[in-house]
Amino acid sequence: MIASLTASALRIPFRTTFRHASAVRDTTQAIWVEARSGDGLPGYGEGCPREYVTGEDLAGARAFLEAWDEELRRSVADVGSLRDWVAGHAAIIDRHPAAWTAAECAILDLLGHVAGCSVEQLLGLPELCGDFQYTAVIGDAEPEAFVTQLAQYRKAGFNRFKIKISGDAVRDSLKVAALVAAGIAPAMVRVDANNLWPDADAAIDALSALEYPCFAFEEPLRSGDYAGMLRIAQALDTHIILDESLLRSSQLDDLGGLGVACVVNLRVSKMGGVLRSLELLQALREREIPVIVGAHVGESSVLTRAALTVAAAAGEHLLAQEGAFGTHLLRHDVAKPPLMFGSSGVLSVASAGLKGSGWGLNIIQEGLVSNDDAPD
Repeated sequence: MIASLTASALRIPFRTTFRHASAVRDTTQAIWVEARSGDGLPGYGEGCPREYVTGEDLAGARAFLEAWDEELRRSVADVGSLRDWVAGHAAIIDRHPAAWTAAECAILDLLGHVAGCSVEQLLGLPELCGDFQYTAVIGDAEPEAFVTQLAQYRKAGFNRFKIKISGDAVRDSLKVAALVAAGIAPAMVRVDANNLWPDADAAIDALSALEYPCFAFEEPLRSGDYAGMLRIAQALDTHIILDESLLRSSQLDDLGGLGVACVVNLRVSKMGGVLRSLELLQALREREIPVIVGAHVGESSVLTRAALTVAAAAGEHLLAQEGAFGTHLLRHDVAKPPLMFGSSGVLSVASAGLKGSGWGLNIIQEGLVSNDDAPD
């Protein structure tokens, strides 16, 4: 059924540079997959390999897809065989989650087109409907730029915020001062440290000094330091958001006491696709752990659309959503119209322009894909 799977690098420049403790980015870093059926129907997928999250880069992602191309085309013909392939290749997907995400998204899109239905219908889920509310995300910008971006988000009607901190006490305190001056309650703010501190004591000292009891701190320590993060949660009476520290469902058994104080940032590309994201979502629901459906910086409309499937399935366990920046951040998008939030950070399904089968996107990829794997 799958006649071809073609992998390329997706390169779209940003309108502005985005900075956090682990990276500075002004262009997308994504792997793009185009699937084709024997009669020419297309399917499109995207993944975001990140060295500091999953240990992947673009060259490795393409190598993975080339290595498994023939077997995938031979083995996968419908959703059932796709599920079987994912279950039977868990270990290899663990090592290449973003690359697999691109392939899986393309295959789901293609299967939807062949069946003449949405991906939701294909997976036995309710059709998308209603509104999705996104969080304003501000990178580790210079103080003046931070204030400007904050004002722009406020003017646009956003009421939930996620900020990136640097570990520089003066720089970070100026961000907090801007939040306070704007009248933003700490309970509406999440602070992302991107694995800044070497131990819990250093993190507790630095975060206490901010004197801003925000709702949660994301990844304050090296990934997987669950005991240290539990100490931070208890010392600061706060929540801990797990991102790099939770890449697969099996890690939930290692959380220990942190399980009652954590929130999981579920990014489809990090988890290894929609099917594995839905599996994690069910495990989180059973443990009553809330979820944020997040995004990598620079995702296009394809990953935004895939994340909507997961966010809709999360229901009452969905705490927040991130991403859907579309051409607010990207100079171009692969979809026309781009799938992105509007006023007040709301993405309305009714007015999103989703039409037809698969992901329901109108893909315009010419000039955006490349065979060059070199980093920017």
